[in-house]
Amino acid sequence: MTDLPCFYAPETAAHDPRFWMLRGVVMANKETPERADRLLAGIRAAGLDVLTPPSADQAPMRAIHTDRYLRFLETGWQDWQQASGAGPEVVANLHPQKAGATYPSGITGRAGWHMGDTGCPLGRDTWAAALRGVDTALAAADAVMAGAGAAYALCRPPGHHADADTAGGHCFLNNSAIAAQALRGRHDRVAILDIDVHHGNGTQAIFFDRADVLTVSVHADPDNFYPFYLGHAHETGYGANLNLPLPIGSGDEAWLAAIDQGLARIRDFAPGALVLALGLDAHENDPFRGLRVTTPGFARAAARIRALGLPTVIVQEGGYLSEDLTRNLASFLGGWIEAG
Repeated sequence: MTDLPCFYAPETAAHDPRFWMLRGVVMANKETPERADRLLAGIRAAGLDVLTPPSADQAPMRAIHTDRYLRFLETGWQDWQQASGAGPEVVANLHPQKAGATYPSGITGRAGWHMGDTGCPLGRDTWAAALRGVDTALAAADAVMAGAGAAYALCRPPGHHADADTAGGHCFLNNSAIAAQALRGRHDRVAILDIDVHHGNGTQAIFFDRADVLTVSVHADPDNFYPFYLGHAHETGYGANLNLPLPIGSGDEAWLAAIDQGLARIRDFAPGALVLALGLDAHENDPFRGLRVTTPGFARAAARIRALGLPTVIVQEGGYLSEDLTRNLASFLGGWIEAG
């Protein structure tokens, strides 16, 4: 086994969402298969090989997500195709306030119940791809539990905006949360560090009332940035949630200082293992432009995180199409290797 085994499931390329809407304008979805192609090139540029994950035991996934949500993801596209005038992808046209509401039987109502925004259209191949994304995260977790110091999972679709019952922000199954749940089978406490430019609102919601999994997120201030409604510093749960929002446009030094603050909290928590939700969309040239982290900044972050000395599952979250995407992953993985 290599020092840093890397996993990717080629079948996830079949998930090719088309619909997205921003401020009332319909446009192309940004979570494209080409993202994986560029990230695969980054793995190889770091001198690492790519392994295909086996099918995994779904018990950790079923511990994280509700049964009705999983049924919706599995059958929703087929049900949608039976509806009169339905489009090629499931895109909800209503988003109810769920408190006190009754769960609907029809596909239009169920789509609204389980889809938090228009960034997560459910297509013919989404369910199969999302399951293989889970396999990818669990293969990395298994490698770490088998003795690897760290393992990298190139998951598509990403996962950290999906909560137990809801898709959102390109995410359907929460790969990082599922990996953490698997690691809990070996360790009494697990920490998740999320350095995506967007707050990991789904991950926070899943673990907010649990004391055995610490969630730490370093991200752009959500006051006027996705996910908007969660990710503020006052959200602490039972003391096992730490949000470190940064002003929009913050660069390397502020980002790394926040990561250092998060790492100090993780040391105090003393987990047996770490899940790193790796978002490369904090880069200065990422299309979302939330932060201004440089390519060398990712290598510096990797060295700091590796210095924790924890068995680490690295799960790919965001990082969208730019000329720098390959270099950014190579920088992070290279920084991790060099810090060993």
